[in-house]
Amino acid sequence: MLLLQLFFSFIQVGLFSVGGGYAAIPLIQNQIVDIHGLMTLEEFTDLITIAEMTPGPISINSATFVGMRLAGIPGVILCTFGCILPAFVICSLLAYFYYKYRKLGAVQTILASLRPAVVALIASAGLSILLLALFQADKHNLQINDFHIVEAVLFVGALFILRKYKASAITIIFGTGVVGTLAYLVIPGLS
Repeated sequence: MLLLQLFFSFIQVGLFSVGGGYAAIPLIQNQIVDIHGLMTLEEFTDLITIAEMTPGPISINSATFVGMRLAGIPGVILCTFGCILPAFVICSLLAYFYYKYRKLGAVQTILASLRPAVVALIASAGLSILLLALFQADKHNLQINDFHIVEAVLFVGALFILRKYKASAITIIFGTGVVGTLAYLVIPGLS
């Protein structure tokens, strides 16, 4: 039953995650954490963090990690296949029709109208992860006394370095991991 539930959940994720992997994160969260309660938000965020650090598309990595965590190797296969199948079918059909009708203005209008929705999905995923990092809570359970200053400083510092110096994502991930670990080891009472 769990395997079918995971497969159909990731079919839905693959079907509705327009805009790439980051747009899939809130959909995966909704299916796995909110609707089915198979993981806590903290566990899910940890898996997303690992999926982000590993090579490959984040939605497929997320499906793989969620499947492994919840159902082992069969979960990996079904979650990953469920995530890929709708995109494969839809992309094949869209590629056929796009190349056939790409000169039509209606096609360009449809593509332009999808962009704001994709940006909103990505922003939603980013905001959820930011709130969890800064408050260790989702948007419904925020309390100011749960604010984590180390994570806030790391976020602001990483954002500054990314924007000002155009550092690579690997450098930022490694650097914040080292600085955060040192901060928690050196400064007593932070954890």
